[in-house]
Amino acid sequence: MSNTQLGHRTHQPAPAKHALCLLAHDVRRPANVGGLFRLADALGIEKIFLTGGSCTPAHPKARKAARTTEQRVPFEQADDPLPIVTGLKRAGYRIVSLEISSTSIDLAELAITPGERICLVLGNESTGVCQPLLDASDATVHIPMRGENSSMNVASACAIATYVIARKLE
Repeated sequence: MSNTQLGHRTHQPAPAKHALCLLAHDVRRPANVGGLFRLADALGIEKIFLTGGSCTPAHPKARKAARTTEQRVPFEQADDPLPIVTGLKRAGYRIVSLEISSTSIDLAELAITPGERICLVLGNESTGVCQPLLDASDATVHIPMRGENSSMNVASACAIATYVIARKLE
């Protein structure tokens, strides 16, 4: 049997989305925002919240990076992320920030119950998740960095974290 690459037309999307959303605060680079939409579509994320100074998918570079996924992934834009966090908590979501902090745990150690509702909080490309969002979080996780650099691109880090969380939700 030969191993043949399949075309895009053979893909069948999954009917259900995970009870997982993203809150991107002050993510300013259009390519990162576009990447978040593409990732959300690929991994079945239910919604993206863009807050603060985050770029919107209307930006031409974000739209190019999203490759039409911005048309399929629901999103909401707001200046202040804290009312969104409050509403998500009321709706039963656990708020998990992706940031290296004094109390963060290895992403692999995050205990998740299948079917749990999670909102993954992402911060600015340079300054990370702001203190008010860290304070509002139920947990803070980090991806262990093995190299000299202590961080990675926000869209790349989100891809790793979202994949791990989505697998634990199943």
